[in-house]
Amino acid sequence: MDDVAVVIKHSKRLESLLREHYHAEGKGLHQLIDSSQKRLPHEVIKKLRFVATIRNKVVHEEGYEVDDIREFISVSKYCESELVPRSNRLIWRLAAGLILLFTAGAIGFYAQVWPQWSG
Repeated sequence: MDDVAVVIKHSKRLESLLREHYHAEGKGLHQLIDSSQKRLPHEVIKKLRFVATIRNKVVHEEGYEVDDIREFISVSKYCESELVPRSNRLIWRLAAGLILLFTAGAIGFYAQVWPQWSG
């Protein structure tokens, strides 16, 4: 995938997260950040601005090439992980923990009872 497609893909994902979870309004990523700035984690705002600036340069400047696409992807993924509501992560971790707990309990139960049933 070329740099333009990568930048657009990550930018679109961040835009949809801002609209869905932070009730952001506007056309571009900068406007979305401005409209939801008070609700955003402070450490993410500067990184979102970086992503928005790179996105605008890629789309609007002829022949612009991203200096370090890996850094861009890393920053984008960090922003995405910070913008995803934490409750979803907590619920998934809790569900996985419960499944593991019940599985371990069932294995323990059968390990103790199976010799009595089979003998």
